[in-house]
Amino acid sequence: MRQFVIDDLSQQERDNLDSYLKNRLKPGGMEGMFWLAIPPDLLAEAQHGHDECGPFYFGFDLSHNALTIELLVRSEVNLHCTCISYASVAQRQFLLDFLDTMLEEEKIR
Repeated sequence: MRQFVIDDLSQQERDNLDSYLKNRLKPGGMEGMFWLAIPPDLLAEAQHGHDECGPFYFGFDLSHNALTIELLVRSEVNLHCTCISYASVAQRQFLLDFLDTMLEEEKIR
C-alpha cells in the first residue's frame, strides 16, 4: 500500500491532530478513521463516469502515536470498482497541501 506516515507523535500532538481531523474531515466507521473528500474538479480519469461510486476520499488512520494516510482514492459506497485507484498527480498535491496546512497549524515538526 502506498501511504504517508507521520510517526513518533507525542500524546499532545496526537490529541491536536485528533481534534483537527474531527473538525475538518468526515468520521470513518472506526475510532481514529477519517475521510478527506476529493473535490469533484480533481477527479481522475478513473473516477469520471462513476457518479454512483462517489464521493471519493483519502483515508486517514490516527493511532496512538502515528497518522497514516493512504494514497489510494476510495469510493464511499463501492470497494471493488475500477474507479478505485492510486492518486493522480493533482490529487496527491491536494493531499500534500492539506497535510502541510494541518502540520503547520498544529505546529507538528
